[in-house]
Amino acid sequence: MSTLKRTKLNNLLAEQPKGIVLLVSWLGTQGYTPDLLRKYRQSNWFESIGTNALIRRGDDVGYEGAVYALQHQAGLSIHPSGKTALSLLGKAHYLPLATKRVSLMGHQGERLPSWFLQHKWHVDVDYFTTSSLPAHDGLTIIEIDGFSIRISSAPRAMLECLLLSKNSADFVECYQLMEGLNNLKPSAVQELLEKCTSIKVKRLFLFMADKAGHEWLGHLDMEKVNLGSGKRSLVQDGAYNSKYQITIPRELETHGRAVL
Repeated sequence: MSTLKRTKLNNLLAEQPKGIVLLVSWLGTQGYTPDLLRKYRQSNWFESIGTNALIRRGDDVGYEGAVYALQHQAGLSIHPSGKTALSLLGKAHYLPLATKRVSLMGHQGERLPSWFLQHKWHVDVDYFTTSSLPAHDGLTIIEIDGFSIRISSAPRAMLECLLLSKNSADFVECYQLMEGLNNLKPSAVQELLEKCTSIKVKRLFLFMADKAGHEWLGHLDMEKVNLGSGKRSLVQDGAYNSKYQITIPRELETHGRAVL
């Protein structure tokens, strides 16, 4: 291998953190030609994990390293979301952090590439898209073994949990998560509530925060939050809450109530 090629290889190894996926398309924009990358693979410096994706030979890359590539190289908004984000933030104490299932969310129209779908990440990945929340707002940065990725902040993760809830058990679990969110920044909550387009989710979020007795709720400017008009129903034959004009599961309405 020529000195120039070896220098480019050394630069690549030095500048890019271990544990991540490298996209061939992105490497091309950095001056790494298909011929050069083929030589790297032949020399056992890198190996393919699917079309358009490489990892260092012998590197054990988790889903986080794949998310790094999607965010930093492909420019997508795909991120750990919902309960996964809350666990990573230490906001879901009763949920196991070392879970075998993770939740990722992207903006409507964003797809996971074939190399991501075909590779085994040691976890099951649930992927969802939404247009109810802005693509890049309400995210925070965490460090993972030498590289950083964006994940949902606690208020966004809570909204995402509510977006995905389908039954009474889901809603009760969301409330249990909400109970632990007693130190959210009102400004962060305010911004997301103003930009979220799901009326049901916003009303349910506020109902849960109210039920949990969170002080930050009193610092929100509700005149700037569009809660729509008329009644909304989450379930059939539920309990109606007149303050937020929503029909919620009876299990949620009675959860936490002392039994006499």
